[in-house]
Amino acid sequence: MNEATVTRLCTQICAAAGFDSAPKREPLRAWSLSAVERLHFPGGATAIFKYAAEPFTTEDQALTLAAAYGVPVPILYGSAVSERILGMVMEDLGRPVREADDRDGAEAAARLHAVRASELLPITLGGAGLRRLPTRALAHLDYLRQVGRWTHTDDIAEMLTALQTATPARSQGAERAPFGLCHSEFHPSSLHIGETGWRLLDFARAFNGPGLLDLASWPGTLEAADPAQVGGLIDSYIAAGGHRDARARRGGLSAEDWALGWHRVWITEWFMDQAVRWIADPATDPAYLKAVRRHLADAVRLLAP
Repeated sequence: MNEATVTRLCTQICAAAGFDSAPKREPLRAWSLSAVERLHFPGGATAIFKYAAEPFTTEDQALTLAAAYGVPVPILYGSAVSERILGMVMEDLGRPVREADDRDGAEAAARLHAVRASELLPITLGGAGLRRLPTRALAHLDYLRQVGRWTHTDDIAEMLTALQTATPARSQGAERAPFGLCHSEFHPSSLHIGETGWRLLDFARAFNGPGLLDLASWPGTLEAADPAQVGGLIDSYIAAGGHRDARARRGGLSAEDWALGWHRVWITEWFMDQAVRWIADPATDPAYLKAVRRHLADAVRLLAP
């Protein structure tokens, strides 16, 4: 990302929010398309500066939407977009007092999924959107093969074709409650537990869609999909005030199998989209191929046995 643009955004947002426009910037974390810094102002005040390139340039809108519905999130002091880069200055929550557990996740998801679908979010993933995911992934695969990158991937093509065949039936019930604001990267690391309670962070890929995808996301993707674990989380979610229809079968499957299967399809298409458009670095192909094969194996097992 262009450092001059990032610096200009930081200065502009700080000035508009009433802060000193030239704080000391302390890098905290950096990824290929985004980064987080702590801003230090004269007198000892601090804030968080987060900046991101496309496709992560609507996080401020998702934060605003969540806050409007009373979801505990960091205070957004100001934001702006310049040259396809989003900058946000937010409340500094400090160090968490502990890691988030499954009970915290269930409570946070129940609060989050009370937020209705909104035009503020650029993506809606209902039944039609789910059905398009395998087709989009196959198109990504075709491109990657044409440019000589993802060779020897007949197994990936076969799994995606099997999912494409299964999706008309398995996508049924996608719009059944809970349906609305989805965090999309709902993990324990996205839930800050502080002295005064919890705050939900990292809405960079938020969209309108089935809340069950967030519950499937919570355990992470490093291990094989575990329906029993997600089923327990769904029960805790309902006990915490989440919609009772979260337990309903959809697409002929249990709620947990449906959620995990579709989450794996969704994340597969996202990895392949990154490989084609947003990162497009052949050096990352081995890692992406390993992840895609693992996620597709889960998806086929759950959605297209």
